[in-house]
Amino acid sequence: MVIVRDLLCFSSRSSTVVSLFRLNPFGTLRKPIRNSNPSISALSLSSFIALVSPCRHIHVHKVMAERTLDTSQYHKHTNRLAREHSPYLLQHAHNPVDWYPWGEEAFQVARRRDVPIFLSIGYSTCHWCHVMEVESFEDEEVAKLLNDWFVSIKVDREERPDVDKVYMTYVQALYGGGGWPLSAFLSPDLKPLMGGTYFPPDDKYGRPGFKTILRKVKDAWEMNREVLVKSGAFAIEQLSEALATSANSNKLSDGLSQKALHLCAEQLSGSYDPKFGGFGSAPKFPRPVEIQLMMYQSKKLEEAGKSSEANKNLEMVLFSLQCMARGGIHDQIGGGFHRYSVDELWHVPHFEKMLYDQGQLANVYLDSFSITGDTFFSSVARDILDYLRRDMIGEGGEIYSAEDADSAEFEGASRKKEGAFYIWMSQEVEDIVGEHANIFRDHYYIKPSGNCDLSRMSDPHDEFKGRNVLIERNDTSTMASKLGISKDEYLDILGASRKKLFDARSKRPRPHLDDKVIVSWNGLAISAFAKASQILKGEAEGTKFYFPVVGCSPQEYLEVGEKAASFIKRQLYDNRTHRLKHSFRNGPSKAPGFLDDYAFLISGLLDLYEFGGGTSWLSWAIELQNTQDELFMDREGGGYFNTPGEDPSVLLRVKEDHDGAEPSGNSVSVINLVRLASMVTGSRSDYYKHDAEHLLAVFESRLKDMAMAIPLMCCAADMLCVPSRKQVVLVGHEPSVNFDGMIAAAHASYDPNKTVIHVDPSNKEDMEFWESNNENIALMAKNNAAADKVVALVCQNFTCSFPVTDPESLKALLKEKPSRPV
Repeated sequence: MVIVRDLLCFSSRSSTVVSLFRLNPFGTLRKPIRNSNPSISALSLSSFIALVSPCRHIHVHKVMAERTLDTSQYHKHTNRLAREHSPYLLQHAHNPVDWYPWGEEAFQVARRRDVPIFLSIGYSTCHWCHVMEVESFEDEEVAKLLNDWFVSIKVDREERPDVDKVYMTYVQALYGGGGWPLSAFLSPDLKPLMGGTYFPPDDKYGRPGFKTILRKVKDAWEMNREVLVKSGAFAIEQLSEALATSANSNKLSDGLSQKALHLCAEQLSGSYDPKFGGFGSAPKFPRPVEIQLMMYQSKKLEEAGKSSEANKNLEMVLFSLQCMARGGIHDQIGGGFHRYSVDELWHVPHFEKMLYDQGQLANVYLDSFSITGDTFFSSVARDILDYLRRDMIGEGGEIYSAEDADSAEFEGASRKKEGAFYIWMSQEVEDIVGEHANIFRDHYYIKPSGNCDLSRMSDPHDEFKGRNVLIERNDTSTMASKLGISKDEYLDILGASRKKLFDARSKRPRPHLDDKVIVSWNGLAISAFAKASQILKGEAEGTKFYFPVVGCSPQEYLEVGEKAASFIKRQLYDNRTHRLKHSFRNGPSKAPGFLDDYAFLISGLLDLYEFGGGTSWLSWAIELQNTQDELFMDREGGGYFNTPGEDPSVLLRVKEDHDGAEPSGNSVSVINLVRLASMVTGSRSDYYKHDAEHLLAVFESRLKDMAMAIPLMCCAADMLCVPSRKQVVLVGHEPSVNFDGMIAAAHASYDPNKTVIHVDPSNKEDMEFWESNNENIALMAKNNAAADKVVALVCQNFTCSFPVTDPESLKALLKEKPSRPV
């Protein structure tokens, strides 16, 4: 089978130091640009540079894309990975390669044997990781080379993102690209010697295969060890310096936050695809942080009276979200979104589904509904969340990580193929759907010859010949009119047909589920469930829903978010040390919580509180923020490191800023600090603001020069500079019908610069919390307590509105422009 579509399992974050190293025409690695240390000679890469293939070049090769299925309990080989809990490591437990997990045992063996380490990093739903396993790690000849000449270590990048970050950064800096599987060669003291991504097993098209590379690395280790080791140590030293940058001042230069926001929006607009939506060209990733930036900037322009510019930005966002939802990247039958599309039309996807995509995408579709009131967007948000509820949540409320792209075509098949679970033949659709098959085929562009023909990039080598990836190309109203039926009747037909196909698809072999629970990704999903619980109350009464949307009460989504948070607190949080563990599968992982775990969970907890949960979530968020500051903050230089710095085997401690497939922990932390500062008073509020200002100052040059790489940080910088954040204070008995109506009204309109505080004067826990953290709120609660009403006040610029007690009056207040400061 020919694979040209994946371009590897892409790295979710671009390196911030791709230009740190340069190669001259003779294959010599120059010293890092920012250093002129004459004491270390340059590493000669003439024998290496042709061996390493950045991911952007992989697509020209033909690669077998099928994965062997284990059809018996007998295993010829079993290695140490059989004792691990990670699904990815367990997938390699019966390779002939003598794998070790990351840890001191492997390091000691490498030192004792005096051989280099081969490090392979991937994750359980990574298609190209499966390919390399089949081709190389299941091959006895390759295994012998690895076992004889190296100590081989396998790492799950989702379980150990700290280890992955070190060597991914090295590969990106040296070769300009990266992805998974990540393949790196290390000295016994863990310094990188060389690296790359996917390697085919044998020499092809004038390029060396994995076996050749193993021989070359062995020879280089024996002949030029001293140079290799010095170069590796030097690379780590320079990367460490570059990635742990410090601020030159305690705050950003005046006016920079507004300039960065404008620059980022301008750069994104320049990359906008007006034909198919999205920013940039194929392959297209649904990068929600870009959508968030454009929405935020549109809101700012609207407030400044620049409606034309605001509408232009908003139109880009809404059209992009519509195109994504109608494309094959959206699972039209079961809900949720696939990882990315390989073409420009959002049609043929890389079929894995990741939790971090679902959480963020649900949020931007919810925001779009808040802005437009169009149930197209609320329905897509429900579609995502209902997919998670149905397929991705465990018995304890925990939310799982991912579903694989690959699966067997039928029970008993010896191989897995990408997309097998999701694609359809035309005759299949006709047989399953029945009388409405023609309507369904026309709507989803289904053809006997297959429909992956809309772009030369979709399926250039006929992998999906005769197969169809469902895509909506026609307007529902137009199609209904042609048939002489109402739009509702047309949508009923489509929904019923999708249900029939879903039932049939459920009988197929399912893709592998990675049931690992990652704190940071759960945090993103918790935010979405919390927001949905109030924003979706804005749907008109009697709104119809069509399969796969369930159409549940929005309040049920808050319960899902709270159960996920409770699981984390119960299983992955130490009440004594106030520390998190990173992940859970059959018990907590060995890895500690990382910056993203704290930042994303804190964000989720703040949303749980603001959208109707108890103050216990807010208390925990503050507690976690204290721990985050203790473990990750650079008190002198500003900003947060990605790791606690307590593991000597992790050679880099990075301050990351890039907002990619996932936002950076630093960007989210600024927003968290801004939100917390608006909830508490006194020195603690000042402390939060100061830390946020100092953090942003660390990344001043990025905000000036590369704003497009950090869209969420651009939003965060502007949020911090807003003269007075709007506060909506609700006082009344919880829970009650009145409270439900008022909190829904508080969240009915899109406004990122708004904090919602709700307090029940009769609730002892509530009052004790606010008396300790914000006496003003406690006083407002006492002064506005009413037995049968919920009182709302909107406060800004050190003044509060007259109290209102009905949802419509509150909505009207929130639409008013702020008064001048008093």
